[in-house]
Formats: sequence, structure tokens, C-alpha cells
Amino acid sequence: MSAPATSRPRARPAAARVAAARVAVLAAAITLVLAGCAPAGDDHPVVFVSTNILGDVVDELVGDQADVVTLMKPDADPHSFEISAQQAARMRAADLVVSNGLGLEEGLQQHLDAAGDAGVPSFVAGDAVDVLDYREGDAAGTPDPHFWTDPGRMLDVVDALEPVLAEVDGVDATALDARTADYRAGLDRLDAEMTAAFAAIPAERRALVTNHHVFGYLADRFDFAVVGAVIPGGTTLAAPSASDLADLVDAVETTGVPTVFAESSSPDRLVQALASEADVHVDVVELFTESLTAADGDAPDYPTMMRVNTQRIATGLSP
Repeated sequence: MSAPATSRPRARPAAARVAAARVAVLAAAITLVLAGCAPAGDDHPVVFVSTNILGDVVDELVGDQADVVTLMKPDADPHSFEISAQQAARMRAADLVVSNGLGLEEGLQQHLDAAGDAGVPSFVAGDAVDVLDYREGDAAGTPDPHFWTDPGRMLDVVDALEPVLAEVDGVDATALDARTADYRAGLDRLDAEMTAAFAAIPAERRALVTNHHVFGYLADRFDFAVVGAVIPGGTTLAAPSASDLADLVDAVETTGVPTVFAESSSPDRLVQALASEADVHVDVVELFTESLTAADGDAPDYPTMMRVNTQRIATGLSP
């Protein structure tokens, strides 16, 4: 009796094998994408920060102990930048939200409020400083949010922020303390450098004319006079009137300032027009005031921004 024939599995057609391989590759790709979207770990905290200047400070303090998400892009305007619905939703699930306050984040405030309503802890930097009010223009009598132009006030922010960051689950207080001490020392050096650079400017030249009121705190700390601003209000969203321009022409002619300063976050056309209308030789120098630049720009971090501005102001106003 002959042995029964052994049945062999039939080979799949080539087309079927190709389709199966494609499915496997697609599944692997989806897995990688999902892994990339997942948080670094269940216990890895996430800190959202509104402006890129504060984002740089927070990042320096916490290092790799937390994911720092800075909402404001480089070279943006803090008064008008917006975020996506996805970013807003993620912010409502953050471990901490850090903002400037004092009316700076005009386009973001509703999302900051929503995160607070969702129970997210928050830190408002403006609550930690000795606040100055605008003295003139449409914003006269309201808080000036540009405290970072004074490194001493930024030091106040760092002092108040450290214990708040230490309360975030996953942040080691000892490591945070060491990094914060280093950053404080850096701010002290920055303040000393600015003091020395500005001391060389004669008293009669210590006057600032800009296209937006941002230097009230710097003027208060380093004994400058803010002669005027082409945009008289506290926001770059305001528009100057003919009388505003006329007043500034008078200010430039009265003080004889050799330089007016234009912010990098807004066009300098108005300052150029002022220089032309004043019928005097006035240089127009760009400063970085409300936003950092990208990493390859001239102001990629807060201390560098302040040093660049200091050098440009000192050079522009010195004899």
C-alpha cells in the first residue's frame, strides 16, 4: 500500500505578498509616528510659556527636567500672535503655564484664562515685579508690561519663579536650585555690563526715542529719559496721529538726539518718516525689544538680546 501523498501549502500569489509587505511597512510607520507624538514619559512634566523671552528663561532654569513649550515664535509680536486650537487644548492639560501678564498677551489671554479655569497652575511674571505705569499717550496710567528691559526686574521674576517650578512633579529641586543660581549670577553680570556701558553716555544724550513705548523700565533703572515714541500707546496695534508725529519732531529737535531706535518686531517705516520730517540728521538703529530671534539671528536668547541692545544704544547715543 503506497503512503498517502503529503499536501503542500500553496504559495501566495506575488501580488498578495507585496500587499502584505506594504501593510507591515504602513503599520510600522504608524507606530513610529505615534511614538513620536507621545510624551517623553508619564512623569515628564510639560511647562507652557507664552512669550519667547520668558520661554528662554524657563528653559535655562529647568534644563531637561521638563518639556518647555514656548508658544510665541521667534521675531513675533507678543501683542498679536495667536496659537492653534491644538496648542490651546494641550495648554489646558499642562503641568504649569507661565505668562508675562500686565496686558501684554492680547491675542492669547482667552487661552490663558481657559487653562486657569481647567485647573492648570499658573505663574504670571508681572506679579513678581515692581510695576511702572505708562506716563503718556493712550495707555497713560495703565501697567507697562515690558519689565524685561531691566535685568534687575528679570532677576525678581527668576526669584519668584524658582519655587513655583520646584512644585512641578518631576522637577528636582536641587538641580533646579543649581541652575537658578547660575542664571542669577549671569543676570548680575549682565546688569553690571549694562551699567558700565551706559555710564559712558553723557547726561545730555541720555534720551530715547523709539517707535513704541518699551523702554520705561530700562530708563528707570539706568537713568534715561524717554523722550517719546512714534506709536504713543502701549501696544504695537495702535496707530500714530499727525499730532503724535509733530510732537516727536519737536522732541527730536529740542533734545538733539543723534539716534532713534526701531523695534525688530515691527516695521521702522514710521521712524524713518520721523527722521525725514524732522529735517535733521538722525540715525535709525534697530533694537530687539519684544521678541528673540531664531537661533541663527542676532538675539537668540535673553542675555544676548540685552547685550546687543546695550551696545547699540551706547554706540548710537555716545559722542
